[in-house]
Amino acid sequence: MPSYQQTAKQVLELEAAAVEAIAARIDGRFDAAVEMIMGCTGRVAVTGMGKCGIIGRKISATLASTGTPSTTVHPAEAIHGDLGMITKDDVVIALSNSGETEELVRLLPIIRKIGAKLIAFTGAPESTLAKHSDIVLDTAVEREACPFNLAPTASTTAQLALGDALAMALLHRRNFTPEDYAQLHPGGSLGRKLLKVDDVMRSGERLVKVAPATKVRDVVIALTQTRNGAACVVDKAGSLLGIFTDGDFRRAILKDSQAIDHPVESVMTKSPTAIPAGKLAVEAVQLMRDRRKISQLPVVDKAGTLVGLLDDDDLLNL
Repeated sequence: MPSYQQTAKQVLELEAAAVEAIAARIDGRFDAAVEMIMGCTGRVAVTGMGKCGIIGRKISATLASTGTPSTTVHPAEAIHGDLGMITKDDVVIALSNSGETEELVRLLPIIRKIGAKLIAFTGAPESTLAKHSDIVLDTAVEREACPFNLAPTASTTAQLALGDALAMALLHRRNFTPEDYAQLHPGGSLGRKLLKVDDVMRSGERLVKVAPATKVRDVVIALTQTRNGAACVVDKAGSLLGIFTDGDFRRAILKDSQAIDHPVESVMTKSPTAIPAGKLAVEAVQLMRDRRKISQLPVVDKAGTLVGLLDDDDLLNL
């Protein structure tokens, strides 16, 4: 069976070189594009035909998911009414390698009449698209990865990479935080990974917290009633002193059959590992894995006051 590895390597090397070439051409126009979008009171409308349109949809989705309101406009549909999606408060990003895409060129005078700002992603700085644009970002490539130099390959990869660069620059400019990202991604694996310990910890009636002098017997009863694997031992101010787990109970009974009548402070694990409130739940998972034997993890505030308890059963899907 023939090997196509050499073809694959050539394509990847050519496309990587195309992206590197664009990186070398980044200049003040890129900064101007970032500031133009930051000053936009509407949305970023991304448009392109064919493969450029597909890349445009991905760029728009990345912008929207990282704090820049964005939509896509199909050039062919735009001339039949969809131009109503663009207002004078918007910034339009138009993608065309040649800068002469017929459907796109027909829109340019109308976009200018509407009053929207226009940023071009094009490989032809002297094209019609470039001449109608406020800012031109050069996406020219030496050649496509296609052996006939026809199918959009290296050029669309370059456009996609530049779109990612623009979205990430805007992310930094906005001081976009993981919390902001989580708000826009509440579902799926991304949402789960961005949950905070506060979102999944056991608190209120689900949290067993006891005084140091509480008898082990009473603690075990409380654990059984609430179906918890651990109780947190706190002082009168609520500060965490220790933790008492199923393992602590078994070890205590094996050592002393009368331990069930002893105060819990005599058999608890003192100064247990805890995690601050506000941390990501995945950080808690990693901490519990690093410590190996930990299956319950107390959550404390800045003052060391107990606010909750994480159980590994609640973190299985993270």
